[in-house]
Amino acid sequence: MRRPATVLLLVLGAVSSAAGAGSASRVQDYLDDLTTLRAGFRQTVTDAQGRIVERAEGQLAVARPGRFRWDYRVPEQLIVSDGTTIWLYDRELEQVTVRAAGTALAGTPAMLLAGGVAVDQEFAVSDAGSADGLSWSRLQPRAEGDFREVRLGFSAAGLQRMQLTDRLGQVTELEFSALERNPPLDAGLFRFTPPPGVDVIGRAPDG
Repeated sequence: MRRPATVLLLVLGAVSSAAGAGSASRVQDYLDDLTTLRAGFRQTVTDAQGRIVERAEGQLAVARPGRFRWDYRVPEQLIVSDGTTIWLYDRELEQVTVRAAGTALAGTPAMLLAGGVAVDQEFAVSDAGSADGLSWSRLQPRAEGDFREVRLGFSAAGLQRMQLTDRLGQVTELEFSALERNPPLDAGLFRFTPPPGVDVIGRAPDG
């Protein structure tokens, strides 16, 4: 079984064109003036048969472009990006995985929140109707990768849910709470130094 933050790391590492105009506009309009974001989240992973295989929760912070922090409280794991480097810190395993942010984010759902490129350059966007009191947009990556589609659920208050379906039919769902749009965020949230004694896999990019 994958650890919860590892599922999100696959989102970060995953590497069309008629779109429903209203749906594409809904997504792009929400993201256009988004500079920072802070929220709680609950993450649920179900397999292709619909069985829940993982649950997790925590806090996230995003500063566009490229900086984010996913702080898993249950279990304790952390993903941090300063826009150049991504660190995944698993406290239980005492292990840090390091990746270059540029290649890891290209064409992925995480790029949507991290920013830096127009949505329709990376995804074909279409309307996915209404369900659970939300208006849904479907985004299909233009490039082949680990994920088949992303669904975004919006209320009048903004983005409420994200559903990520991979090539094997596994679905990762993120439900956001107490979402703050464009709050002031400390730049230190997006810096990370591996604690002494942990195993470090990979290395930060030069420069």
